[in-house]
Amino acid sequence: MICASCHSNEAVTRETRCARCAPVEPFAPFVPPGPPLRSPVGLGRATAVLLGLVAVGDLAALWVDWRLPSDLAVAVVGGAQVALLVATAVVYLCWLWRVRHNADVFDGSSQSLGRWWAIAGWFVPIVNFWFPRRIVVEAWDASAPQGRPAGHALVNLWWTLWVAGLLADRLLRDGAGVGALALADSIDLVAAVLAAVVVLKLTRMQHEKALRGPLLPSAALG
Repeated sequence: MICASCHSNEAVTRETRCARCAPVEPFAPFVPPGPPLRSPVGLGRATAVLLGLVAVGDLAALWVDWRLPSDLAVAVVGGAQVALLVATAVVYLCWLWRVRHNADVFDGSSQSLGRWWAIAGWFVPIVNFWFPRRIVVEAWDASAPQGRPAGHALVNLWWTLWVAGLLADRLLRDGAGVGALALADSIDLVAAVLAAVVVLKLTRMQHEKALRGPLLPSAALG
């Protein structure tokens, strides 16, 4: 086929123009690569194990509340619980930072809070009653399989019991009777178990989504 512009050279483009007459295509803009995903599996498993130990500590506290309600036993078990909670909090925050980072990679536009709130949200008064839940929920949604909305019942139940446990610890511990202490420890126990389930579930969601590879644009899915 002859070039439609100069009518002398052979056409080489879809517009039937030769190499000399074809317009020069502009360079595509450079798009820097996004941040890489970071596996949450190791931290997730470690966090779940520590939360399990916290639950065991709560069981020990329940036993002390009913069977051995002496000041010494309460002090020893209480000290062990505090040590476990501190260690668990450190590893949990590392895990939460990791999954929040991955949520930015999966769907950064859906994350309404800055990444640093994944840690600060637990310590800033007032907002610490809902910011941590929002961080987890938004990471949960970003990690769900594309096209499948993620339910929040598990997260909501965990967070409700977590807040209830905080309130129970503040209102029932000081000068409380055996029944009140047992109630506070029971709430903490269930909250720790549910927290471990949330950690394992969100970790698995992110791991499986990463294994599926890059996501297709929403428009391409029809």
